[in-house]
Amino acid sequence: MTSANTKPLFQQGGAPELEAALRGRYERLIALLEELESVAVAFSGGVDSTFLLSVAHETLGERAVAYTARSPLVPESEIAAAQEFCESQGIRQVMVDFDPFAVEGFSANPPDRCYVCKRALFSELLRQAKEAGFAHVIDGSNVDDMGDYRPGMRALAELGIESPLRAAGLTKADIRALSRYRDLPTWDMPSYACLASRIPYGEQIDSAKLARIEAAEGILHEAGFRQARVRSHGDIARIEVPPAAIERIAQEPLRNDLSTALRNLGFSFVTLDLEGYRTGSMNEVLEKPSPSSESLDS
Repeated sequence: MTSANTKPLFQQGGAPELEAALRGRYERLIALLEELESVAVAFSGGVDSTFLLSVAHETLGERAVAYTARSPLVPESEIAAAQEFCESQGIRQVMVDFDPFAVEGFSANPPDRCYVCKRALFSELLRQAKEAGFAHVIDGSNVDDMGDYRPGMRALAELGIESPLRAAGLTKADIRALSRYRDLPTWDMPSYACLASRIPYGEQIDSAKLARIEAAEGILHEAGFRQARVRSHGDIARIEVPPAAIERIAQEPLRNDLSTALRNLGFSFVTLDLEGYRTGSMNEVLEKPSPSSESLDS
């Protein structure tokens, strides 16, 4: 049974299109969470996990707790935003310190890097959650995640991690629409992805590279590019912004200012990808998987 403080999602007089399209899937999500009884929510602060945590907390109350990984793979700004959300909502949050460089095989950056990393991370989340008495660990994977190439999904399946959003049939668009309807600040937030996803497979990952990428993307964000990636190819920075923003970033003096700022971080060359931002661009060099294969991060 949902808690008394649950905000009524489908109020009389609300948008009919939203009600018709999402009511059943939303109610299915509530039912799934009720069945789980108590959950540790893998919470990054992104669109999907914020929506899941919000609904889980309203459904289960104190039986839903956020577990947030703190590691060099996650920008400090994202960690701070995740903490701020939990504090504002009165949700208990457990910070889990995670060192990916202690995981065998991670630094070599193989094509299944996400599997190697998520297997280790979620094993630790499971251990801590079980010790704290939670029945399940859940994550924010949704239906759309089944269409990409993400080996990390295999790790979740092997460990028995529950994905209620996917089980309820919710897509990314559904989650954004429902988040907006519920006044969540993340409804239009750009997609998150771990910093290692900016480094080509086979190129060694180290903390200095991750810090440089984080700083470079911070410069782009400060310049007003909400959705941006800096792909690091050795001493080359390949910038991705949405196609509609390419003209702006190429104009002076911004073009020169950004180039100078990224060179000051240690990049020898700063390039602009004319195809623009797209998820999984580092996967384009891999052999295309069959439709039944799993997907990779972006």
